[in-house]
Amino acid sequence: MAGILNVCPARAEIPPDVVQTLPSHSRSLEKKIVVSHEVLQRWKAVKIAVIDKVRGTENIYVVHIGAPYLIPISKLTIMVEAFLPAFTMEGTIITSSSNELWNPAAKVTITENGTLVFHGWLFTKFPNTHAVTHPKFGFSLIGIVPR
Repeated sequence: MAGILNVCPARAEIPPDVVQTLPSHSRSLEKKIVVSHEVLQRWKAVKIAVIDKVRGTENIYVVHIGAPYLIPISKLTIMVEAFLPAFTMEGTIITSSSNELWNPAAKVTITENGTLVFHGWLFTKFPNTHAVTHPKFGFSLIGIVPR
């Protein structure tokens, strides 16, 4: 996991324009996602590849940040809760160290028939980190759509 943590000690304090509190792996700590106004203004959607492991096919879908998207080839719904172009984590804060695509990551929730399948991060540069384990489908963050 050390490969995905880009810590920039020289960066200024990020204004908490949007703060989302998420449960951490440890029950005693809460993780907060902080998305700056600049990031919110620049990016509107992500491109997610959905791999059908049974058929051996791949389809790419544009999923808008904050809007649920029903995957047409399944009963799966994907929701992108947050996008960070330069994912970084320091202590209990998860944020973006810049607005450049240095370490793109999307916080997603995937459900199937209303049942939670995955709730976590997809990384462009590290697709196998926190990979979705589904018997029929695989998911990869493969692109970002600017406003």
